[in-house]
Amino acid sequence: MRWCALTDPTIVLKLWAARRRAALARQDAGATQRRVLARLLARAADTRFGQAHDFAAIRSVRDYQRRVPVRTYEEFWTRWWQPSFPDVGGVTWPGRMRYYANSSGTTQAVTKRIPLSRAMLRANKSCALDVLAWHLAARPDSRVLASGGIFLGGTTDLERLAPGVAAGDLSGIAAIRTPIWARGRVLPPPAIAALRDWREKMAALAPLALQHPVASISGTASWMLLFFETVASLRPPGALLRHLFPELELIVHGGVGFAPYRSRFAAWMQGSAALTREVYAASEGFIAVADRGDGEGLRLILDRGLFYEFVRPGDLGSVSSGQGGPERRWIGNAVVGEEYALVLSSNAGLWSYILGDTVRLVSLDPPRILISGRTAWSLSVAGEHLIGAELDRAATEAAQAVGRNLVEYSVAPVAPDEQDNRGGHLFAVELDGPADAAEFGRALDAALRRLNEDYAAHRGDGFGLRDPDIRLLPPGSFTRWMERRNKLGAQNKVARVVGDAGALATLLS
Repeated sequence: MRWCALTDPTIVLKLWAARRRAALARQDAGATQRRVLARLLARAADTRFGQAHDFAAIRSVRDYQRRVPVRTYEEFWTRWWQPSFPDVGGVTWPGRMRYYANSSGTTQAVTKRIPLSRAMLRANKSCALDVLAWHLAARPDSRVLASGGIFLGGTTDLERLAPGVAAGDLSGIAAIRTPIWARGRVLPPPAIAALRDWREKMAALAPLALQHPVASISGTASWMLLFFETVASLRPPGALLRHLFPELELIVHGGVGFAPYRSRFAAWMQGSAALTREVYAASEGFIAVADRGDGEGLRLILDRGLFYEFVRPGDLGSVSSGQGGPERRWIGNAVVGEEYALVLSSNAGLWSYILGDTVRLVSLDPPRILISGRTAWSLSVAGEHLIGAELDRAATEAAQAVGRNLVEYSVAPVAPDEQDNRGGHLFAVELDGPADAAEFGRALDAALRRLNEDYAAHRGDGFGLRDPDIRLLPPGSFTRWMERRNKLGAQNKVARVVGDAGALATLLS
């Protein structure tokens, strides 16, 4: 494969990006979200869902929230989609769905099928351009489209559900629907993109990537690192990104929290001019993009067909309990600093859908969020209520305390037993070299005490929680574990919190 001999379209992109950023600078968040909701309701008014909830009579956000309850995926599936699946056109959104994104997150055993409408697919392409718009703001001299890019996605060999209807990873579907301006500029080529085995795909892609100038790499952080290692194995020892891809200027990552991987990326990027940019692109919609530096929050994309609501995680229990539903806020009355479960209505027929992620608003003008974890990731054995962001930070700090970088970790609750009537936490941890487990455990415990007052109270004098149980694993343990479970690469994620210690048995054995 050779890059297409086309003129550099970056100059055209720069003109568009400047106009887009100027429009966003003038954007009124509340008014924008009201318009988005109104358009969604108008478009879906004649669907079965729209008629059942009288969309035509809705005149305000409050009307909408009174008429449309918060729902889980299971409620959408059993009540609305399953009876006519895979032909759900006109059920919750007009028009035939040609694609479904397979999504299992990290806690669901059963694959979820998320409908992807034409409107959603168009919106996702526009959001990808927003990523480049913010990159050009940070790098005005960029020539990001003059060279090629690498998109580390799932297989393009999709599952056929019916004639003209297919399902797969969102990243695999996106690779099939590469926009015209990117065709011939993005690796892997079709034959490699269709491979299902991740190791086989990386082995085939690595030598090809070294033959071309590469300006951008996109993918899930954990699997990008595996790709870097595969490419570096073809060069003399000690090769870094600046040696492998000297023209690299942009690394786009998303799908998992970046904190556990930040130090390893920094090591790979030594001497490189590349910038990292985080995106929040779920199967249910392209939600946010970093418009500033790493760790400064992701800017919500307000005008691409998604309407956002915010519910306190502790109130989600009332969704299924029939207690009238949780208190629901939106961008017009959400509170900075609060942690919320994100609820989504979309141009693919999701209506007040519990996404499964928790976020914290760090600003409202413009709205920026930090992803704090998953609604199912709250770890609480004795009332300590540890959340994903706290676990990520503590594990990262503990690795640094023992002079190592964190590769991966998972944690499970440990129930009281005959030997100890206190509960605790079992941490399976992989570092980038040998370390002392006891020292790691002390550093982890200290970090969690500092980050979470409830944890500190329950750990006081060892009264409510036993010491963390630390199992340091050999190199490659998590990769092999994911491979055995057929979850290596693409959009698969290592579960940070698993249901019980027994669920880690195959990892620890």
